[in-house]
Amino acid sequence: MDARDACRFWLGALRGHGSRSAMLLLAMAIGVFFIALLGGLGQGARAYVLGEFSLLGRDLLIVLPGRNETTGGLPPITGMAPRSLTEADAAALSRLPAVRRVAPLQAGQAQVSRDNRSREALVLGTTREFFAIRQLRLAQGRPLPELEPGQLGHVAVIGGRLRQALFGEAPALGRWVRAGDRRFRVIGVLEARGESLGMDLSEALIVPVASAEALFNREGLQRIFVEARGPGYLDGARRQVLALLTERHQGEEDVTLLSQDAMLAAFDGILDGLTLALAGVAALSLLVAGILIMNVTWVAVLQRSAEIGLLKALGATGGQVRLLFLGEAGLLALLGAGTGLALAELLLWGGRLLSELPLYAPWWARLGAPLLALLAALLFAWLPASQAAAQAPVQALRPQGSL
Repeated sequence: MDARDACRFWLGALRGHGSRSAMLLLAMAIGVFFIALLGGLGQGARAYVLGEFSLLGRDLLIVLPGRNETTGGLPPITGMAPRSLTEADAAALSRLPAVRRVAPLQAGQAQVSRDNRSREALVLGTTREFFAIRQLRLAQGRPLPELEPGQLGHVAVIGGRLRQALFGEAPALGRWVRAGDRRFRVIGVLEARGESLGMDLSEALIVPVASAEALFNREGLQRIFVEARGPGYLDGARRQVLALLTERHQGEEDVTLLSQDAMLAAFDGILDGLTLALAGVAALSLLVAGILIMNVTWVAVLQRSAEIGLLKALGATGGQVRLLFLGEAGLLALLGAGTGLALAELLLWGGRLLSELPLYAPWWARLGAPLLALLAALLFAWLPASQAAAQAPVQALRPQGSL
């Protein structure tokens, strides 16, 4: 018996027991499908989060009012804290040696209108430095002007989608829009850009920070973006920011500093845990499929004892008989793994078309899942295959029920 004979034997056995083969193939396909699919979703979510944080800029610290140690859970992000951050705080931070840029931020929703067109929009109050920190580019016009802390400015930069909604095909530069009870002259239009960290800047109206505080009748900043001079300055910038704000807030350390690395590490840990948990569930399905293969192989050995005896009588060795049964299990595992992997890739491809997520199955899922399925099939089929190999020809050919 050569390799071609073995392959014909395996394929004939699979065709001769079609329903049993289909059941085993489905069990293996489900396990590999979920491993590849969940791995692709985890990788896509991780790549999406990394891409979102990369848009924040490099070497960035985010200063939030309030301490997460005292409030419990997440730090406050709404500006509701015992002592608010102010534009004066942001101006003082910009003079620190390790700091390159500082951008305060005040945000809220407002009705933005022009003539008879109106739209609910995100209004961001900030400074000129915000455009460099968030890597924002302008399709037309110029960014916000340099203003003194507390100085009102009746100018605005609008997102592309908001410009289209308010002006249509008409030019927007130099025109006036109304946000709440205040008017702003459009001096710039942002370049088209997708949503970033839940903030769709194409629907945003960006105005000077003091004007946003007056618009919302709100004192205190929601956050301050602090960009260090480089990776080597990040730790120094963190210490200097905390020391300065503690000094300005009467010796009380009442702010929370978030770094890009810390946020990425937190998200990465969460995604790793979720991916491992989901992959563990999928691996359990492979384990169940392996046990199913073992049970079915046991039954096959009992049902095919005459076939085994005939092979032995024709000169087949115990190793060849074992190989025949292991080959059937391995072939089923590979066919099921290929089917499950192909289906997972199809769904991930559809997900890439319908969303902006980079949904690709990782290499360990593409290679590891079929190998794991093959190993599980061979491992669980080994005992019944060994029992078939150990049968003597006379014992195997003896009619069932005879002594």
